[in-house]
Amino acid sequence: MRKIKMWFLISLTWLLIVGIVAEIYAKSATSKPAFSIRKLDRQVVLYTIFRGNYAQAGKAIGELYALAGKKGIIPRGPVMFAYLNNPTLVSSEHWLTEIRIPVGREALKAAGTLGKMTDVKRLPAMEVAVAVKPAGMTDYGTIYAKLYAWMHKQGYTTADTCWETFMSHGGQGNYSQMKSEILVPVNKVDFKPAN
Repeated sequence: MRKIKMWFLISLTWLLIVGIVAEIYAKSATSKPAFSIRKLDRQVVLYTIFRGNYAQAGKAIGELYALAGKKGIIPRGPVMFAYLNNPTLVSSEHWLTEIRIPVGREALKAAGTLGKMTDVKRLPAMEVAVAVKPAGMTDYGTIYAKLYAWMHKQGYTTADTCWETFMSHGGQGNYSQMKSEILVPVNKVDFKPAN
C-alpha cells in the first residue's frame, strides 16, 4: 500500500510539472500546426483497448494508471491515443482506441498477464511525421489533412495507424484546450521515373 501511495504521489508530481511546462510552452506557441519528420527510439508501453467516444476515455485512462500502480509499473511519459479506426466511417460508440502509457523495459515482465485487452508491449524504432496541435485549436480534421498532404509532398507514405501524445490536460477533458502531437509512422518512398 505504501508503494502505491508513493507511486501515486510521484505520478501526480510528474503530471503537474509536465502540465505547467506544456502550458507555458503552449502560450508561446503560434496557433498554426508545425510539421516535421522525427526518428523515435523503440519504447515500451502499457496499453489498453478502449471502445467508444474518445471523450469518454477518462475512466479507462484512470484504470490503466491504477493498474500500473498496483503492478509497480512506473509511467515514463504522457498518455497517447492510437486511433485504430476512422471516426468518419464508424459511429462513435464503435471507435477503437489503444490508450498507451510509456513505461520502462522492466514492465515487459508483466506482458501477457494483465488481461484480454490490456498488456505491455514494445514499439519498434520508427520514423514519424509529426504535427503539433496547439491548445485552443478545434479544427483537428484540417490538421490531419494538412499533415498528410505535407508528408506526401516530402516523399513519405504512411506505415501504420496514427496516434496522439497529449502534452497538456486541457481541463475537464476538453480536447480543444489540449496541446498534443499527432504522430504518423512513415516510410520514405523512392520515386523512380518511368522509362
